[in-house]
Amino acid sequence: MTLTVEDAIHKATETWRRLSVEQDTAEEMAEELAADLTAASSDGRSVADYIGGDIEALATSWADERGLLPVHRHLKETAIAAAQGAALPALATLAFWFVSWSHLLDPSFESMTTTLDGPPRWEVRKFPNPGVPLMWVGLPVCVLAAFFMVRRAVRGTLQHYGALAREATMQALTKALPVILLAAAALGVAIGLFGNYVVGYYQLLFTVPFASAGMIGAVAAGATWVRHRTCPTVTATR
Repeated sequence: MTLTVEDAIHKATETWRRLSVEQDTAEEMAEELAADLTAASSDGRSVADYIGGDIEALATSWADERGLLPVHRHLKETAIAAAQGAALPALATLAFWFVSWSHLLDPSFESMTTTLDGPPRWEVRKFPNPGVPLMWVGLPVCVLAAFFMVRRAVRGTLQHYGALAREATMQALTKALPVILLAAAALGVAIGLFGNYVVGYYQLLFTVPFASAGMIGAVAAGATWVRHRTCPTVTATR
């Protein structure tokens, strides 16, 4: 079946409608395409020869060249990548906190000695808890690790999808990430304090899931916000 000018215009218009090109713009492009096809026909070229046999590909390419196609910002993918990059440092942070809070490495001890002619005697020996300095050394290491791991995860994801404006996103994320990580750490500390003073006996069961989710979620939200700010919703006309 020979492809006519009317058929080509109809298919191109359907393609532009499917791609969410505005109606007025699509009508103008259809008029231009009709003029080009008519001129080509006058020169002895068929419609199929002029469009290369695929009118949908031609219409899509034309709309893309004019900057009429929406930009896929990949906000969901950015959030997932940032969360994956922040997960391990967040869990390591909680591990350092647990070692300090539980006195797992604390060498202090109490001992009781009983006597036949008197009350038992208690001996208490206090030593510095090495878990405390270990925590304060480990926390900055976790923040530093999160910085590089989140950047790497987000960059890899944006490159995988061929996302636009990824360099602008990475530059902005590099500047904003220290603040995002500090905010996430502050949220984790706040959840820990809440668990200590309000939850009490069940502090561990409360703090571990909520603090980890809070810190990872804060990083994911921050990275997504940066991506949203650095990637427009629609490309400008080229």
